[in-house]
Amino acid sequence: MEGSGEQPGPQSQHPGDHRIRDGDFVVLKREDVFKAVQVQRRKKVTFEKQWFYLDNVIGHSYGTTFEVTSGGSLQPKKKREEPTAETKEAGTDNRNIVDDGKSQKLTQDDIKALKDKGIKGEEIVQQLIENSTTFRDKTEFAQDKYIKKKKKKYEAIITVVKPSTRILSIMYYAREPGKINHMRYDTLAQMLTLGNIRAGNKMIVMETCAGLVLGAMMERMGGFGSIIQLYPGGGPVRAATACFGFPKSFLSGLYEFPLNKVDSLLQGTFSAEMLSSEPKDSALVEERNGTLEEKQASEQENEDSMAEAPESNHPEDQETVETISQDAEHMGPKERGSKKDYIQEKQRRQEEQRKRHLEAAALLSERNADGLIVASRFHPTPLLLSLLDFVAPSRPFVVYCQYKEPLLECYTKLRERGGVINLRLSETWLRNYQVLPDRSHPKLLMSGGGGYLLSGFTVAMDNLKADTSLKSNASTLESHETEEPAAKKRKCLESNS
Repeated sequence: MEGSGEQPGPQSQHPGDHRIRDGDFVVLKREDVFKAVQVQRRKKVTFEKQWFYLDNVIGHSYGTTFEVTSGGSLQPKKKREEPTAETKEAGTDNRNIVDDGKSQKLTQDDIKALKDKGIKGEEIVQQLIENSTTFRDKTEFAQDKYIKKKKKKYEAIITVVKPSTRILSIMYYAREPGKINHMRYDTLAQMLTLGNIRAGNKMIVMETCAGLVLGAMMERMGGFGSIIQLYPGGGPVRAATACFGFPKSFLSGLYEFPLNKVDSLLQGTFSAEMLSSEPKDSALVEERNGTLEEKQASEQENEDSMAEAPESNHPEDQETVETISQDAEHMGPKERGSKKDYIQEKQRRQEEQRKRHLEAAALLSERNADGLIVASRFHPTPLLLSLLDFVAPSRPFVVYCQYKEPLLECYTKLRERGGVINLRLSETWLRNYQVLPDRSHPKLLMSGGGGYLLSGFTVAMDNLKADTSLKSNASTLESHETEEPAAKKRKCLESNS
């Protein structure tokens, strides 16, 4: 029975969660290509050279397959019975088949005319099979390969699936690997396992992977616990996190803290006035976050975009803010009122952001985090050496880097510093296999590398630093290892006398 083994949690708010609703974030799938979009009525979406509207997907279950019809409408695809092996006519081998380009009777003009008439892609594929003079002479495997190739070309079939860590990581790695620092999906899975990400944890994360690592942690924690995200620049980039479509309850345990204030927090000189010293940057971040939906709408029309939020520090945003301030004198009463409301709303958001920063600083000051995850484009050594002070003893930490050499330097520095055990530098190896009857084999193309991981556990250092006679005790112990115990010596002397 569906859902019989699932436990209730914050994400399962009502029984209709498996249904697609207006405003939900979904992932469009066609063969091995994915694209994350937000469901909105009468909004044109372009995917794999096809444009359509997502109005008809609302109310259907996740995993439903749709077919693009005329006018950009999506209609659920009915399952068609495949012909059995007994009804198929197939040859024994392909040795007598010559690829001279004359085996297909239909020309490109004929196929274009069929498309103009509104003939579905499934019927076009069937006519291509009937008008092929060599199809029946091919082997059964060759026939399946031919049908699959033609379906991919002429059938506009799209499956709507629910976003998940696996799907989004595969999507980013295939289309925009530079945005996630070339982190492969199996490497991300290793990070979540080595970091012991689970519900109820208090985690620290520093990542510049468009929010993919943050979203993966939030999904695994299920809305329980707290996450403190350290970000460089004016504000955190959470484009991939938004694609997960988390409910608001998940965001209550998410905190953010600027990376340039970490040193003052460690030295004990941090104060609330330091957060209000840069109001322009926070205003720019709020302006950027406020225009997230509009920019995503324009990006989704581009084939190469993946429904991502804009990067930080756009000059267009600064010009827009300056233009609004310069034209404020020429506004009418209504426009001035809306401008005043906008300023008040922006100030309210800045105050909320400031409160969240102070809460994050209080959590970090406790120095009892349950784990640390670092996956950024910066050098990992100074980041890790600073952030390890916020982690409690006997807790895991994981550092990702696209290259091995920075992690080797980080490994050496950690060994010299102490306070860590079980240091391990690893690289995962991944190869995909094709699994089909009598045709299972490794795929010809495979990934060259998915990055490197440095993992370990923290231990308390105070006792080691305070005990200055540790080395002398250790040397004394080694010298006594070869000698016999005193009681045994005494017995030997008594027996001899």
